[in-house]
Amino acid sequence: MRTIEDFLKRRYWGWGNQASPVPTPMVDAFTTFLEQYSGICASPPLELPDTQAIELPEPRFVLPAAFAEWLTSDKEIRLHHCFGKSFRDSWRATHLQFDNPPDYVAFPGTDGQLAELFRFAKQEGIHVIPYGGGSSVVGGIEPPPRDQSNGVISVNMLNFNQVLEVDEVSRCARIQAGTYGPDLERQLKPFGLTLRHFPQSFEFSTLGGWIATRAGGHYATQYTHIDEFVESIRLVTPEGTMQTRRLPGSGAGPSEERLILGSEGTLGIITEAWVRLQAIPQYKAATTIGFTDYSQGVEACRQISQSGLQPSNARYIGRQEAMFMGLGDGSKDILILGFESNAFPVTDRLKQAISLALECGGTDLSPQTGNPDAKQRDTGADNWKQAFITVPYLRDELVRRGLIVETLETAITWDRFDRFHQRLLTTANAAIRDQCGKGFITCRFTHLYPDGPAPYYTIMAQGNGKDDLKRWDAIKRAVSDALIEEGGTITHHHAVGRDHKMHYLRQASPLFVSMLRSAKGSVDPDHLLNPGILFD
Repeated sequence: MRTIEDFLKRRYWGWGNQASPVPTPMVDAFTTFLEQYSGICASPPLELPDTQAIELPEPRFVLPAAFAEWLTSDKEIRLHHCFGKSFRDSWRATHLQFDNPPDYVAFPGTDGQLAELFRFAKQEGIHVIPYGGGSSVVGGIEPPPRDQSNGVISVNMLNFNQVLEVDEVSRCARIQAGTYGPDLERQLKPFGLTLRHFPQSFEFSTLGGWIATRAGGHYATQYTHIDEFVESIRLVTPEGTMQTRRLPGSGAGPSEERLILGSEGTLGIITEAWVRLQAIPQYKAATTIGFTDYSQGVEACRQISQSGLQPSNARYIGRQEAMFMGLGDGSKDILILGFESNAFPVTDRLKQAISLALECGGTDLSPQTGNPDAKQRDTGADNWKQAFITVPYLRDELVRRGLIVETLETAITWDRFDRFHQRLLTTANAAIRDQCGKGFITCRFTHLYPDGPAPYYTIMAQGNGKDDLKRWDAIKRAVSDALIEEGGTITHHHAVGRDHKMHYLRQASPLFVSMLRSAKGSVDPDHLLNPGILFD
């Protein structure tokens, strides 16, 4: 299980552990390639001081003596709780802008301690921010501005880290909310079961964080969001504890769980949940399909998503991004297809999906051969998987070298995608030219639904090391405006936080936002929990 010592082995300024899987020569090679490809020039990397050399403001209030065993004002721990992992966070951290840390960090181990903390916070008017793995990329875990708060306690759920109960008959488990992805899977493996929810943040995020942000997993169809796995939730709020009933389904009024899902720490702190499990897959098969015409690949994705084949992996990657990820020479857009099952071989389903893709104009780049019952490996799919793991590390190294690198993700119905996509590309490229001079945008589909894709856009642009946050904010605002105007969602799986709030309030109906505010007033009347998230 994770310990505080393990937690402190992570980078205070960016993604993941201090030991990066991206060696400096690889970063240098990538920046050289980037300059040749797009004219974007990297600067020498910023030097990062030891944490002891960084100054933080002193706490603004004094804790009760009874809290001393599980709350701390340790500078290094507070430092790690200042930001999430977005471009804005990495840029501020590498430029040492740690002027607004939490005053204390709590490491509770029981619901009772959370209740004590809420009583103190209510008495003193202190804000409380739930903290899972700290992987938010939308400003979802940082303190409110200092002039808007009497003080802040960040609540790290590290000690809520156990699989408490496994129901093998119903194939469900009761799991504490602070359990990190790898620890959760290790505890389930002896039962031959898996949650099968693998977001890119898997190593550094928790079950409670996935639920609070309605996280999307790696699997591209069918059960893509954590929503579908949640059976019941336990929530501790300033006004009491809420435990929903375990049921496979219910038509009894609005769903209690669905209100908590996506609440982003504004209604309470999730301490545990019953989740639905699956048997560990025994059969796997994958391939890559190339398209010289982007629209033909889009059509293949639509047909596959509506075929009922339910591939576990179906990533459609634009040729620029595919080239950067080692998936070809940039002449083709690449569709990665993968299937898996615990009960029967999946080669036939893969063949049917390939057939649909070929009819749409694709070319199979790795034909399947050999034993149809065996796991079929595909070099392209494996290359993509490795890139998927290392890209967040590479992003932060590029930020250290003066580049603006960030992503936006959304979802739109198939009938509106073409117009939507062209509007976003045009808007983004114009904003990049206006703000940065040089840069580009790429796109891939991360998830496929029968009624539409989830496009994921990556922007790389020239920074100047001075006003890059303003430049990025202007680009993001322009693209987000276009996205909302064309009918997309402001986020498919990265949550709302502070960064998306303005556009979320344009997406959500005003009456629903009023209902949400009323719900918060019931469980958190003093607005102590995660202020400024979702709504003001």
